[in-house]
Amino acid sequence: MLLDIETTPTPECCTVAKRVPRPIGRSGCDESGAADNGERVRMRSLAIAVVVFLLLLTAGAEPTVAGTFTTISDPLGTNGTFAFGVSGSDIVGEYSPASGPPQGFLYNGSSYTTLSDPLGTYGTGAFGISGSNIVGSYYPASGQDLSFLYNGSSYTTLSDPLGVNGTYASGISGSNVVGYYSDASFNSHGFLYNGTSYTTLDDPLAVSGTYALGISGSNIVGYYGPASGPVESFLYNGTGYTTLSDPSGVNGTFAYGISGSNIVGYYIDASDNAHGFLYNGTSYTTLDDPLGVNGTYPQGVHGTNIVGIYLNASEQIESFLYQPSAVPEPCSMLLAVLGFGGLIPFCRRRRSKAPEASP
Repeated sequence: MLLDIETTPTPECCTVAKRVPRPIGRSGCDESGAADNGERVRMRSLAIAVVVFLLLLTAGAEPTVAGTFTTISDPLGTNGTFAFGVSGSDIVGEYSPASGPPQGFLYNGSSYTTLSDPLGTYGTGAFGISGSNIVGSYYPASGQDLSFLYNGSSYTTLSDPLGVNGTYASGISGSNVVGYYSDASFNSHGFLYNGTSYTTLDDPLAVSGTYALGISGSNIVGYYGPASGPVESFLYNGTGYTTLSDPSGVNGTFAYGISGSNIVGYYIDASDNAHGFLYNGTSYTTLDDPLGVNGTYPQGVHGTNIVGIYLNASEQIESFLYQPSAVPEPCSMLLAVLGFGGLIPFCRRRRSKAPEASP
């Protein structure tokens, strides 16, 4: 899966803690301290009212997320590292060495292991991972490009019978593998392989190809070329196709990975710039690596971990691992600043009703 970044990549190729002043007694209080106590009660009531008002303002708001981008770089990838898939702490992809064909890699969080199909004379690329199983493609000495399933010890060739001009496995979930093939007329169709048989996946709105790229359980994502307009993406649940279109993607939306209800990919904006996105089933969030000044392209997701590639200021390709972290809800932050014990039960009730971030 060598990406052509110069055109449009295809399978081929925000917290402010508010402070409420502590009540201060007046010097004119009588010896009983009644005036001072009254002032304290009034100030305390005012403080509580302010806190409650702030909480009400945020009631029903979705939790925000912040996170970190970490660059992933295989030491052998002199000419580039491409991260495509993730499962737990394991990341797979492809690197381009100083010489010779591209090779796949497996990164376990501390070290890189090269993945090279014995039949991949002209290169190997690893694109998806599920547990200890890895799928990708290899480029043989002759004939069409083929795919593989690597179980940690051996490589098994995957070849859709209809893919006379190539089979490209892109994602895996359990024993199910998805990808796309090129038929006798060089038209692209998605496929689902269940370990025994191949099923063709064609979005009914597709006129110029369907590309199945990610799978999670029975849900599959990818993109298709419609009769007119920009490229759109789809979610297939086993029975029907739902179009996915980032509102900012006026020049195309490309879904690549899925994990549970989270879908990742990238969109092309009105200025033809590429930005990553995370779709949680309800809303789209833009994901831009700070170093990706020339484009960010998420490729895979597992839980809340997202991997992909970006183009830096020099238009060199690098890879990233994005790990989001939940921001404490306003109730917790205000309590930390104010220290009002009497509000704790209130906040506990609020927290039990607050929506949680999607995994």
